[in-house]
Amino acid sequence: MCPLLAESSNEDEDDDLAPDRAAAEVIDTMAMNLPKHVFPLVFEFASVSSQNGNPKFREASVTALGIVSEGCAELMKDKLEPVLQIVLGALRDPEQMVRGAASFALGQFAEHLQPEIISHYASVLPCILAALEDVSDEVKEKSYYALAAFCEDMGMEILPFLDPLMGKLLAALQNSSRNLQETCMSAIGSVAAAAEQAFIPYAERVLEMMKVFMVLTNDEDLRARARATELVGIVAMSVGRARIEQILPAFVEAAISGFGLEFSELREYTHGFFSNVAEIMADGFVKYLPHVVPLAFSSCNLDDGSAVDIDESDDENINGFGEVSSDDEAHDEPRVRNISIRTGVLDEKAAATQALGLFAQHTKSSFAPYLEESLKILERHSGYFHEDVRLQAIIALKHILTAAHAIFQCQNDGSVKAKEVLDMVMNIYIKTMTEDDDKEVVANACMSIADIIKDYGYMALEPYMSRLVDATLTLLREESACQQLENGSDIDDEDDTEHDEILMDAVSDLLPAFAKSMGYHFAPIFAKLFEPLMKFAKASRPPPDRTMVVACLAEVAQDMGAPIASYIDGLMPLVLKELASPSATNRRNAAFCAGELAKNGGETTLKYYNDILRGLYPLFGESEPDDAVRDNAAGAVARMIMVHPQSIPLNQVLPVFLRVLPLKEDHEESMAVYNCVSMLVLSSNPQILSHVPELVNIFAQVLVSPAETPEVKAQVGGAFSHLLSVYGQEMQPLLSNLPPAHANALAAFVPNS
Repeated sequence: MCPLLAESSNEDEDDDLAPDRAAAEVIDTMAMNLPKHVFPLVFEFASVSSQNGNPKFREASVTALGIVSEGCAELMKDKLEPVLQIVLGALRDPEQMVRGAASFALGQFAEHLQPEIISHYASVLPCILAALEDVSDEVKEKSYYALAAFCEDMGMEILPFLDPLMGKLLAALQNSSRNLQETCMSAIGSVAAAAEQAFIPYAERVLEMMKVFMVLTNDEDLRARARATELVGIVAMSVGRARIEQILPAFVEAAISGFGLEFSELREYTHGFFSNVAEIMADGFVKYLPHVVPLAFSSCNLDDGSAVDIDESDDENINGFGEVSSDDEAHDEPRVRNISIRTGVLDEKAAATQALGLFAQHTKSSFAPYLEESLKILERHSGYFHEDVRLQAIIALKHILTAAHAIFQCQNDGSVKAKEVLDMVMNIYIKTMTEDDDKEVVANACMSIADIIKDYGYMALEPYMSRLVDATLTLLREESACQQLENGSDIDDEDDTEHDEILMDAVSDLLPAFAKSMGYHFAPIFAKLFEPLMKFAKASRPPPDRTMVVACLAEVAQDMGAPIASYIDGLMPLVLKELASPSATNRRNAAFCAGELAKNGGETTLKYYNDILRGLYPLFGESEPDDAVRDNAAGAVARMIMVHPQSIPLNQVLPVFLRVLPLKEDHEESMAVYNCVSMLVLSSNPQILSHVPELVNIFAQVLVSPAETPEVKAQVGGAFSHLLSVYGQEMQPLLSNLPPAHANALAAFVPNS
């Protein structure tokens, strides 16, 4: 198939039976389903063909890499250096078609190889910037697409490139074809989102230019108008309410007038724009509600047209549009996979559904007039045939619940009405958990339930508890509708592991939420969930599964408390093993878990103390590259000292422990760590008192740190004044050696004597 990519027919350009087009389709499908088998061969073909004298083969070499980057993403991330070498080399090829294929491939990488691709920004961005100057419009356009996709996930790394980037983008926006202008706007949106406040110097000029696009009414200009509307929302998000509030009304008016133009994509992007404005303006958005909510309602109530009745003969599973996919960014690229049935109406409905949720979230009780109609729509959309619309409905329901709570708080029969809304929302969520066939929709239902438990507490959810636990069990046993393999196939689908990760992370968020709201009463429920959860911790499972289990157990131990003791013998071998994991996230979670098990496991954990200390020791040393891992190891040792100080060889442990303080990254561990240090100081423990000079230094750094809370600082300040009362004058030389800011911070805690 790969050499066929180098053949083009001399027939009509758009011929789907052209050998290169057909081969691309086959390679893409194989990459999606058999990545392990496809990637090595494609990589070999690309390496050899990139040196071929025939430009057709050089083009095919980068085209092939672009095509397989979605299906073979995980394998490609491991070989990113050599893959990028081929593609960046092709970007400088003398032949235009090779450069065009290279810029297309880079755009695909930017989309599918996140976040790893971003770490190569120093070599990739200058190459894309150079390609924006290409003599060929086609290469230029594909390079803008690559740039837009690449910048989308960049953060502050973009700042050194901001000036040259915006210079090129603004120039291109003024004198290019409509097609290129659209791609430019998309790129500017990505840059603005990445740069945040640093985008302020460019905002005014961009917004001025957008006014021109937002009044275009010819059919061929409406896509550009849609992009411009979207961009204004993104720029507004970057620069914030204070800078945008005065000039917003004119843009909102232009956006509303676009609804009369009967162009679905423009309506879709306009709903997104209103969603952004609601987020920036919060209560300031209330005045726009009467104008924009009816527009969202009308999009939600649109007839689906042909999207639903594709095949009336087969009505047993309307949900079976599982393989639908779209590629909005690359409308100019032939889409290589699955014929898409996404009519514009679907995207418009999803955007309008999302908007209703965000309007409710940000205007709270002012949303009252629209509550009833919104609930009807969301209930209907939670069972919609296409997963994009269901997903937005599931997310919006939680926001509507927040608004309903605010609305009914001040009404006499409010609690009854609020209960009705909660009832509807919870019934939809629990049904979704087991019956919806889309993993992302189910994951969002689980995350929303976890948030609702945090927000409203156990009593509100008590009536749903037994059904909730059953649904959680079904997901842990991998027996829900979304976990059934499509059409009974049993191919080892690697592409799905990432999706499973999102799903299982969401499911495992439910257990700590239950534990937090129920405390030790969670014990009988946890007993049911424990075995199904532990099968994700088997050695045969991928590392993310194991870290999910360990993180979940740590949080359950933290909030369930003493009942965790009966699981210690089953858990400890897993936790000790994960302390030595090659993955920093796994080590970090294992250290946190070891500390929580020691703290709450009672006498049962004592026999493991030496093993835990041995497992934690390497995490304190130079060989541990990750600060957050080290902070969690310190937290674990602190918890062990707090519960059983007599079981810890303090003379050996304290020097190692104090050497890594103050904490660098995970300040959630601060309370445990400094609490422990303070307790030792206040009890005048002889082992800690031999470290007074170090302690004074650590305390001073904690007190000046903006990352630490007032509670932590009070704790440390108290320990310092105790040292002062014990040692008095002897402390003077230590204090005079400190930087003035540190000394002053400590002085603030000295009682005036």
